[in-house]
Amino acid sequence: MILIIDDDRAVCLSLELLLKRAGYEVTSVNTQADAIDYVRGNSPQLVLMDMNFSRSTSGDEGLILLRQVKLFRPAVPVILMTAWGSIPLAVQGIQAGASDFITKPWNNQLLLQRISTLLDIAGREDEGESAVDSDGFDRSFIIGNSPELIAVLDTIKRVAKTDASVLIMGENGTGKERIAQALHVNSRRKSKPFVKVNLGGVSHSLFESEMFGHKKGAFTGATADREGRFSVADKGTIFLDEIGDLDMSCQVKLLRVLQEHTFEVLGESTPRKVDIRVVCATNADLAQMVRDRTFREDLFYRINLITVTLPPLRERRSDIPLLVRYFADEICRLNDMPPVKIAKTAMSYLSKLPYPGNIRELKNLVERTLLVGGADELKASHFERQYAQQSSELPGKMMSLNGLTLDEIEKRTIVDALEKYNNNLSQVAQALGITRQSLYRRMEKYHIGL
Repeated sequence: MILIIDDDRAVCLSLELLLKRAGYEVTSVNTQADAIDYVRGNSPQLVLMDMNFSRSTSGDEGLILLRQVKLFRPAVPVILMTAWGSIPLAVQGIQAGASDFITKPWNNQLLLQRISTLLDIAGREDEGESAVDSDGFDRSFIIGNSPELIAVLDTIKRVAKTDASVLIMGENGTGKERIAQALHVNSRRKSKPFVKVNLGGVSHSLFESEMFGHKKGAFTGATADREGRFSVADKGTIFLDEIGDLDMSCQVKLLRVLQEHTFEVLGESTPRKVDIRVVCATNADLAQMVRDRTFREDLFYRINLITVTLPPLRERRSDIPLLVRYFADEICRLNDMPPVKIAKTAMSYLSKLPYPGNIRELKNLVERTLLVGGADELKASHFERQYAQQSSELPGKMMSLNGLTLDEIEKRTIVDALEKYNNNLSQVAQALGITRQSLYRRMEKYHIGL
């Protein structure tokens, strides 16, 4: 059960609809007193808590309530919410025991990702499982023991405690974000913020506002101050995903921050210092992009002091049974389902599939089969039916990929999806699992017109 604490009934209703559609059980209260009464007698899986319950915008009420909730339920993760976000307030919240901090209005997809991550971590801790290796390295639920994965983790172990910039390469769905998290939680900055930014979803016009923040009145529509991602990440780690999608003009602005560790908030003339570690990720061939003059060479050498390349799932097939078991247990727990057995024939079948979508594709297949199968033991035939259905839902031209480069596969995927959905960009972006802004960038990159 997820508990929502907010004096605004409209906010509660909006969050309840979002979370129920995602499959969670939800309840809400509107006052501090009702919140305390609830946690006295019940132990929610997670709490979403507003920070202001009156006209005050200081957040003091939320901090007091947070400490009271933690007295009764110290192990329950709490996400703080406020429309008046600031770095000092976020720091106070984390110090008081909060697990995360979001500002209103929130991004639905990012909020659901944060909730899923916190519930996963809390569930593993409840089961007494540890993600810490015998040498003290926290794997952060990176599943697998294949030689290819161990080689990557050995590199991560050596550089985690340094401030060296790291570039994580690999195909979509290989787990680049998990590796970035492992770098952070094993670093000296682990108690500080870990800020994730999908650069493929940041539009060119909003780049400076999103990354560096702005002051009220800095431009048309700037009705309030906004903290940028670099401010939020100060003293911590910033993870710049899909950096290969970054526009050349934005690359210049990013390079200055990485070189000088200073930036200017829009509407201010005084540079601000920032102390961060930078971890980047991409599925693009940045070296080729440098040769093609679509990615700055100086930025490339700034971000790749250490380069880690994640192997695709087809090159670490010995990890597939471990991943299948992990995903099955996780899905059963989150959906309140009894544990299921997976037949050896099923494991053998799953270990032989091509997985162009890598770990993400495997998880999707396991989840679909579990939810549709309804059997105590899943056999190869259960997975075969779902895999055939999943493959039939893809455009026909996508089925022959032999001899194509990764860029050619991505371009063909977009073209086929545009054809399938009659150029409806919203449907195409949703089907491909990316934002409209990211879709625009890829269409521009591959010179795809409508």
